[in-house]
Amino acid sequence: MKVLVPVKRVIDYNVKVRVKADGSGVDLANVKMSMNPFDEIAVEEAIRLKEAGKATEVVAVSIGVKQAQETLRTALAMGADRAILVVAADDVHTDIEPLAVAKILAKVIEEEQPGLVLAGKQAIDNDLGATGQMLAALTGWSQATNANTVEVEGEHAVVTREVDGGLQTVKVKMPTIVTTDLRLNEPRYASLPNIMKAKKKPLDEKTVADLGVDVAPRLEIVKTSEPAARSAGEMVGSVDELVAKLKEKGVV
Repeated sequence: MKVLVPVKRVIDYNVKVRVKADGSGVDLANVKMSMNPFDEIAVEEAIRLKEAGKATEVVAVSIGVKQAQETLRTALAMGADRAILVVAADDVHTDIEPLAVAKILAKVIEEEQPGLVLAGKQAIDNDLGATGQMLAALTGWSQATNANTVEVEGEHAVVTREVDGGLQTVKVKMPTIVTTDLRLNEPRYASLPNIMKAKKKPLDEKTVADLGVDVAPRLEIVKTSEPAARSAGEMVGSVDELVAKLKEKGVV
């Protein structure tokens, strides 16, 4: 079984995001970029399936600018077998919308014929969390979202996910699309030897024109702004004073 893992290049989660002065978006100048954390979890799970003998090949695919090659090399260093880059933009500030990404992935699926697509449940830059569901609709495949355990059993995948009331387990027919949550696993660090080996692994490059997909934006970002600053705290000298202050502010 072949496993396809979409990965996205995003601002590193340790970086404090800066908004442009004109409010037109986020400033990416000299900012460290890395793989979306949820996608990293998906790569790790795909590799574990291969190590367990449930998968035969892990293919990472990224859609965006040419610089996403670095993200794909990270996936290859972790253990993916090969990678595909679909160049869909020239400007790093251009974010390909979920529907366009899903359409591109559907074309890649037609060519690659995987048995399983493992994707992060959302990207930390736009938090839309819609690509996996859209891809399932376009392909007609079953889907299981927000997985915190994934088991492949013959022609089915058994996925456990967290819901408000506890845990829910679903059994879906393969081929299927599964989106990953934080508690599914802890991704491995790529060792130096594997980083060197990753440079020799195949990385194919395509364009949206090759796949015949229109990536013109359907959404317009009206404004980007910093969150409101928190007001300063107030020190109190005793529990009684704290309770009095809370009553004064209508908290209790």
